[in-house]
Amino acid sequence: QVQLVESGGGLVQAGGSLRLSCAASRRTFSRYSMAWFRQGPGKEREFVATINWSSGSTFNTDSVKGRFTISKDSAKNTVYLQMNSLKPEDTAIYYCATRERPGWGIYRNSDEYDYWGQGIQVTVSS
Repeated sequence: QVQLVESGGGLVQAGGSLRLSCAASRRTFSRYSMAWFRQGPGKEREFVATINWSSGSTFNTDSVKGRFTISKDSAKNTVYLQMNSLKPEDTAIYYCATRERPGWGIYRNSDEYDYWGQGIQVTVSS
């Protein structure tokens, strides 16, 4: 079992920045990818960004390209989401997830991930 704990959320004005962190409870040799998803008010959960744990390759959804950056610190079992130029439409609960099943692709569906954090609120005011 892997526990994920998010931190770094909060309230920020449009145009501002936040950095989310997600710490995994233990080191694992079977971690393949980690990702961030978000769920806005009245919306379904959507993919934001993912990072391959071995290669460090990343992929972002179009709406955050050029503004959000996903990164990792393998020694700390932590994944980050640097969010710049925030917009009110970025307001959501942000979740991190980890994929412990084998796979070397880019995974954008929530059912492709095995463990989830509890979520953290990000609110962007206009």
